[in-house]
Amino acid sequence: MSDNPFVQGRVILIDKPLNWTSFQVVNKVRWLIRKHYGLKKLKVGHAGTLDPLATGLLILCTGSMTKSIETYQGQEKSYTGCLKLGATTPSYDLETEVDQTFAYEHITTDMLLGATTQFTGKILQKPPIFSAIKKDGKRLYTLAREGKTTELPDREISIEEFQITQIDLPEVEFVVRCSKGTYIRSLAHDFGRALDSGAHLTALRRTAIGDFSVENAVSIEAFEASLRAEPI
Repeated sequence: MSDNPFVQGRVILIDKPLNWTSFQVVNKVRWLIRKHYGLKKLKVGHAGTLDPLATGLLILCTGSMTKSIETYQGQEKSYTGCLKLGATTPSYDLETEVDQTFAYEHITTDMLLGATTQFTGKILQKPPIFSAIKKDGKRLYTLAREGKTTELPDREISIEEFQITQIDLPEVEFVVRCSKGTYIRSLAHDFGRALDSGAHLTALRRTAIGDFSVENAVSIEAFEASLRAEPI
């Protein structure tokens, strides 16, 4: 089956649905391809994790194209999102319940726009404890869900663009263009602190990775339908 197009290698752009993990998408797509072609095994990987509560572009590589995953992972990423001021959560998003509340009535439009400059360019960022980073062979989100905490070192990242697109306090919508390794949840959390308040991420959508756009991505259902049209 070495002449199979997916074994030879393909890049698949998937619009990841809400509440799916990136690994679930990979497993589903692998299963669909293997079932359609009767393959015993197939390499499939993704080029950059999206949190379950995020949607948008997920690049999948199959077969020999899995060798290109690191190249795609290192490319610039773009997002749109929404954060809510006045409250924080341990996961920095809606995965966990609010643990602290803060005043936000003092925050003005000028303060919001001005604060974005603190998070543009090369900055140091601490990843959230609810993350896919591994420690001693375990994902940090697994340890966090068990109530275990760990100290994480700051990482240097680069944010090329951070713009506020809509303000409806306590909610603020934004666009971000950033380097590999940037956690938008951490950005939301730190942004709230910079405004003498608190904040957590309520929505996130990845719109681009390098030259790949979510506009060219397909749903899992659409991919399954296109697969049925592929010759066996």
